[in-house]
Amino acid sequence: MLSRKNNFIVGCFLAGTLMTPQTYPGAYPQTEISNGLLRAKIYLPDAEKGFYRGMRFDWAGVMASLEYKGHGYFGPFFEKFDPAVADVVIGDPVVAGIASAASGPVEEFIGADESALGYAEAKPGETFCKIGVGALRKIDNAPYSSYVNYPIVNGGKRSVKSGADWIEFRQQVDCGSGYGYEYTKTIRMLKNEPVMTIEHHLLNTGAKAIATQVYDHNFLIIDHQGAGPAIEITFPFAPKPTKVLDPLAEVREKQLVFPKQLSGNDTFYGEFRGFGKTEAAYEIRVENKTTGAGIVIACDQPLANLGVWAVRTVVAPEPYIAISVPPGRDFRWKYTYTLYTQETSDHTKR
Repeated sequence: MLSRKNNFIVGCFLAGTLMTPQTYPGAYPQTEISNGLLRAKIYLPDAEKGFYRGMRFDWAGVMASLEYKGHGYFGPFFEKFDPAVADVVIGDPVVAGIASAASGPVEEFIGADESALGYAEAKPGETFCKIGVGALRKIDNAPYSSYVNYPIVNGGKRSVKSGADWIEFRQQVDCGSGYGYEYTKTIRMLKNEPVMTIEHHLLNTGAKAIATQVYDHNFLIIDHQGAGPAIEITFPFAPKPTKVLDPLAEVREKQLVFPKQLSGNDTFYGEFRGFGKTEAAYEIRVENKTTGAGIVIACDQPLANLGVWAVRTVVAPEPYIAISVPPGRDFRWKYTYTLYTQETSDHTKR
C-alpha cells in the first residue's frame, strides 16, 4: 500500500496534469472512454480545431490523459507551444513546435531510411505519403525531415466511432503517385481489467507497395514525473547501446535507469540492440518507484529498432516495428498497455 505521504504526492502530481498546455487557441474536440478502472481523455482529429495538427505524428489517438487508481500516465510533456520551433527546445520551459507538440502514445510512420513513404521518388511540387496525416507536398530537394511543416494537400476522408470504453478512427487517403491506404486505429479498454489495447489495420489501396516502419513515442509522464532515480525501464533482454551511452542514463542488466534527476536542458537519447526477432522482446516496463505506478507496453510484432528519449518532464520509450504491405493486401498489429500500482504489481510481473 502507498503511504499517506505518497498519496499526497500523487494528488499533487495529478493536480499538475489538470493544467494542460495549450497548442492552438480555443477548445479542442475530445471525448472520454472508461471501463470503470481506466479513464482516458482523447483528442479528436480536426484540421481546424484539433489539439494536434502537425505533419509528424498520426492524428488519431492523441491522449490528453490516462488515469488508473489516482495515478496519471499520459499527458503533454511540453510546457509551452511555439509554432516557430521546429522540434522541441529543452529548457525552462520545455517548448514544442507544430511537429512535436503531441501527447500520449502517438505514432510516427517513417522508413528505415528516415524518410516518408514516396518522398524520395517525388519531385518538388508533387505529393508523398505520411500515414496518419495524409498526402503532403514536397517543397524542395532537401532530405526528408519530420520537423518540416510540409503542406497537407489531402487529409483524406476521416471518421470516428466510439462507445463507453472504445473509440475507432478511420482514414482513407489517395496520396497520389501510386500510394494510397485505408487506416483504422481502435483504442479499447478491456472489461474489468487495467488494460488498454490499440489495434491497427492498414490496407494498401494504392498501386505501389507500402514499406515503412512505425514507432510509438509513448510520452510517459507517470504521476507527472520525468526522468530521474524514481524511474526504471525494464526490458526482457539486456539492452546494448548502439553508441557510447550518455552518462545521464545507465544500463544495469535488463534495466535502463537515470542516476540523477534530469533538470534544465538535460536531454537523453539512446538506441539499443540486444532484442531477438520475436514479439517476446517487445515488452517494456516503466515504473515510478516513488509512487508505485507502472505500465507494461507490449506488441504482437517483433522489434525493428528501439530508442529511448528522456528530459526532465517525460520518459519516452520508442519501439519500432517494420511494415510491408503489397498492393491490395493489409497488415495488422496491436499494442497492449497493462497498468498497475504497488498493490497489483505482483500480478503483472513475470
